[in-house]
Amino acid sequence: MKGRNWLAGACIFLGASAAQAAPVMMSAEWAKGMCDAWNNDPVLTQKLMESGWMKNDKGRGFKVMQVYRQDCPDSPKIELKVSGKDGKVICTHGGAAQSTLDTSADYAMWAETTRWQEMGRGEYGPMRAMFFQRLHFDGPMGEAMGNMGPFENFLLLVGKVPGDATKCPGK
Repeated sequence: MKGRNWLAGACIFLGASAAQAAPVMMSAEWAKGMCDAWNNDPVLTQKLMESGWMKNDKGRGFKVMQVYRQDCPDSPKIELKVSGKDGKVICTHGGAAQSTLDTSADYAMWAETTRWQEMGRGEYGPMRAMFFQRLHFDGPMGEAMGNMGPFENFLLLVGKVPGDATKCPGK
């Protein structure tokens, strides 16, 4: 009987582990984790406010960053929506893309999955990534160039938020 109890316990443990698997990288569920990670990063929440980055919101009270994996062409995009609140730049939405971008204030970023992983590990930052076209970008370039430190922290979040990169989002 002890053998059966052990086997049943192992099956329960394995089932629970599968249920706690990381969400697919750059899925809507994963984006929620990115939003939480953003709100726990003092460089993103404080330095972007101090630099005046949040002021360029076109009077909407928010900015949007939409990101996706280039090698998952049929996958839905995700977005992070951020707003100024209590003297900080706070992520208020992480999930499926729902905004129409105004690229004079908002950002679109895309890269191959392996490139996202490399940037997330800190193997190189945004300047090198854009120069060598490992990271593609649409948005206010001058504004981004003036905020390379926070931009690098954003890329590092990709490596901090657990995500399954073996599948494409929505598949």
